[in-house]
Amino acid sequence: MGTIAQTDLYRLISEASKRGERVVVATVARTRGSTPQQKGAKMLFFANGEVAGTVGGGCIEAEVWAEARDAMRSGKSALHHFSLTAEEASEEGMVCGGTMDIFIDAL
Repeated sequence: MGTIAQTDLYRLISEASKRGERVVVATVARTRGSTPQQKGAKMLFFANGEVAGTVGGGCIEAEVWAEARDAMRSGKSALHHFSLTAEEASEEGMVCGGTMDIFIDAL
């Protein structure tokens, strides 16, 4: 799964809105150190379980999925801080070891 073009992002949000479905948008707001995506990367989460885009993959993306599911249920948006230390990265076979602030927005 790769990054999502802005035109596709808004089209998918609009289509879900027309169907009356809640959509959650995760946006990388800030990065520090080595991270899998840069500021501005987006990922969409739909009520039916589908996703589009990416905020990085691996451990951080799994944590973002969990927060997105919570936002889908509650309807509440929030900024979340995710950290992947060099030790955790090496255990997972990854090369990144930075931190990311990701805004999870329930629409």
